[in-house]
Amino acid sequence: MAAYDVVIIGGGPGGYNAAIRAGQLGLKVACVEMRATLGGTCLNVGCIPSKALLHASELYEIARKDFAGLGITGQVGLDLTQMQAQKSDSVTGLTKGIEFLFKKNKVDWIKGMGRLDGPGRVAVTAADGAEQVLEAKAVVIATGSEPTRIPGIEIDQEFIVDSTGALAFKSPPKSLAVIGAGVIGLELGSVWRRLGAEVTVVEFLDRVIPGADGEVATAFQRSLTKQGMVFRLGQKVTGAKLISKGKKTTGVALTFEPVKGGAPETLEVDAVLVAVGRRPFTAGLNLASVGVELDPRGFIPTDHFKTKAAGVYAIGDATVGPMLAHKAEDEAVACIELIAGKAGHVNYDVIPGVVYTSPEVAWVGKTEEELKASGIAYKVGKFPFAANSRAKVNHEAEGFVKVLADATTDRILGAHMIGPQVGEMIGEYCVAMEFSAASEDVARTCHPHPTRSEALRQAAMGVEGWTMQA
Repeated sequence: MAAYDVVIIGGGPGGYNAAIRAGQLGLKVACVEMRATLGGTCLNVGCIPSKALLHASELYEIARKDFAGLGITGQVGLDLTQMQAQKSDSVTGLTKGIEFLFKKNKVDWIKGMGRLDGPGRVAVTAADGAEQVLEAKAVVIATGSEPTRIPGIEIDQEFIVDSTGALAFKSPPKSLAVIGAGVIGLELGSVWRRLGAEVTVVEFLDRVIPGADGEVATAFQRSLTKQGMVFRLGQKVTGAKLISKGKKTTGVALTFEPVKGGAPETLEVDAVLVAVGRRPFTAGLNLASVGVELDPRGFIPTDHFKTKAAGVYAIGDATVGPMLAHKAEDEAVACIELIAGKAGHVNYDVIPGVVYTSPEVAWVGKTEEELKASGIAYKVGKFPFAANSRAKVNHEAEGFVKVLADATTDRILGAHMIGPQVGEMIGEYCVAMEFSAASEDVARTCHPHPTRSEALRQAAMGVEGWTMQA
């Protein structure tokens, strides 16, 4: 029976980063992963392949619609087979990269499905059914999450798909219904809209991207509508049935009705994407063997990553909090450092969110709605990308940056952006907030010209009313 200082169950962003950090700190570590490749949902069928398709589809649309105006001529066609192939090549390269990092940091990759087997023990079932048991001074559960299902709607990954199936269409559907106006639904919906699909988004709430700043969400919906997406908000989906002609399935009939009451409707489309969120993947962990119970929503309760069982920890999507890869990574490092006897901490007030559409949406910290509900007095600075020279000459001037600061101390409380590549820029405000910066600190920091990042500085200037370029 192999013995380790730490055994990690799950090889996604939380698990593989925990394993690498443990190796760096000199701990004997094993990572148990049931997939044939490392990287978890994020790398295999989530964050990374979706960004590959978002990037390729955006370039395709730019080439078709904008190149002529830039003085670039020529015909552009779609080779979806090659687009999918380059996506897969990128994923393979990155998964191999994690394998290399495991070897570099002396991490043992144990292939199979892991489960607790009482205190200090992890049982692993390999794909061929072979069993082995690992001894561990500490166990970290990093099993991630899976797509949430809608009762009564069966996913077949061809006509009715979840996020995994939506990454693998062999041809663009002519019409696509997306159930859910969150990050996943809008990102994948935008991919197939660019590649030719008529996209209708059906959402239970009366807004898109819940949790984001309301003003940004409104501007975002307006932008996507202008691009051709149709939104049916405040609608409850009641069913999805396959449409057949003879023995051949030709599409899906999606039925929904207003949440506040009204006549039901049926929408016939080529395919339906179910994107109503994700749920923790905790099935089969045998938590009862160490006395751990799930909370009512299926999450593993923790206190600074510790479960109620001595030596058993949990991080990432399996625990309460935003289901984000970078949140899992932060927790991975902090958890392992605590296990190693060091200080480990995650600042949950500075976990950014990004929607990788075009335009992108990014935010960190409190929204205006949250500040108002808490009774916190605040000031606002805003700056439009239409007044930013780099965005203007690049013909990507849609959107704005908004900064929220404490009315008394000027400490930055939140930053919210919609515009070109704001996902790359939100990190500046994450750093500023991590060090308790005031908006004036950003306003008086020199930014290179001409860059889109100048909009971040100008918005900070706006908190005190001295924006200079708009």
